[in-house]
Amino acid sequence: MEKKHTIYLDHAATTPVKPAVMDVMRPYFTEHFGNPSSIYGIARESKKAIEATRAQVAKVLGAAPDEIYFTSGGSESDNWAIKGVAFANRKKGNHIITSAIEHHAVLHTCQYLEKEGFTVTYLPVDPSGLVDPQELEKAVTDKTILISIMYANNEIGTIEPIAELGAIARKHKIYFHTDAVQAIGNVPIDVKSQNIDLLSLSAHKFYGPKGCGALYIRKGVKIDNLIHGGGQENRRRAGTENIAGITGLGTAIELATADIKGHNVRIAALRDRLLKGILETIPYARLNGHPLKRLPGNLNVSFEFIEGESMLLWLDDEGICGSTGSACTSGSLEPSHVMLAIGLPPEVAHGSLRLTLGDANTEQDVDRVLDVLPKVVAKLREMSPLYHKTGKEGGCNV
Repeated sequence: MEKKHTIYLDHAATTPVKPAVMDVMRPYFTEHFGNPSSIYGIARESKKAIEATRAQVAKVLGAAPDEIYFTSGGSESDNWAIKGVAFANRKKGNHIITSAIEHHAVLHTCQYLEKEGFTVTYLPVDPSGLVDPQELEKAVTDKTILISIMYANNEIGTIEPIAELGAIARKHKIYFHTDAVQAIGNVPIDVKSQNIDLLSLSAHKFYGPKGCGALYIRKGVKIDNLIHGGGQENRRRAGTENIAGITGLGTAIELATADIKGHNVRIAALRDRLLKGILETIPYARLNGHPLKRLPGNLNVSFEFIEGESMLLWLDDEGICGSTGSACTSGSLEPSHVMLAIGLPPEVAHGSLRLTLGDANTEQDVDRVLDVLPKVVAKLREMSPLYHKTGKEGGCNV
């Protein structure tokens, strides 16, 4: 049996490491392996590479190099930003504001802090996933010490009004953190003009290595350390540095941000072609997230009367890799918190499919999905008692 060509459409989950990134990383596994904390030659080479990457990341974000701290990824960066600010400023206040659609790295951290005596406001979003700046302003109290709103949602792709939200935080002298894990390479970022005090990123979301990320901390932010031990990262984040990962991150972020506009035009065209084909060929399908204010490669569609997990299995059998808005694959029977937050009924939320395009995807990939997906949905609906019970076999899109 001929093996099917794999079509990877889950770039929001992770991305392949680009060859140029691998080339930069390779010497730091073998030749330049010295511990940056040592003083001999090969160690100095490692230290020099780390500082060069710090400058690369700072340039992309509009920050200063000494405001960039390397971590193990987005989850650590989110935990450090939120816990660090919370514990360092608890004498000033104990109130944190975030949104209902944050990544679990933020939500679970906030839930942990609630057990430690902090209060958290989870702002609602509108049906497209946008946070209302007026609702943020109303939620501010004299005890608010941190606002954490993601730059772009990982499930539905909606891009938040970060500069406006940051301006509200700045007006009230409250620290503003954004989880920008999904935004790097898709949205131009300037931490100063956008009023961002802390920003999280992760290399493996923009064709860099897994296990390496960074946290931008504006000078003057009062923050506790998350990991204690040695004096690495200017005594703020202990642990021998992941030199290869850090250098890979630097090259990856430069490549990812070299031509954001050109990248967006090409990827968004593929996404729109895919969306148009889906809505024209599959009844009872709807786009989730903002139709315009969204990441260029993100397409999240709900299909009534079927389960997203079943779609994934059938698509995988055809060599197509995607993701689902449902949390079933993690062992939970609950639908995605993001889908519920934008107002989808649980039964519709369970039928969500996320397809996220990347640099290697082509029009041929899109055409292949448009050939396979309608057949998959039709077969699954044929097995759905709910579909037949509603008598909607010949209906139109919602």
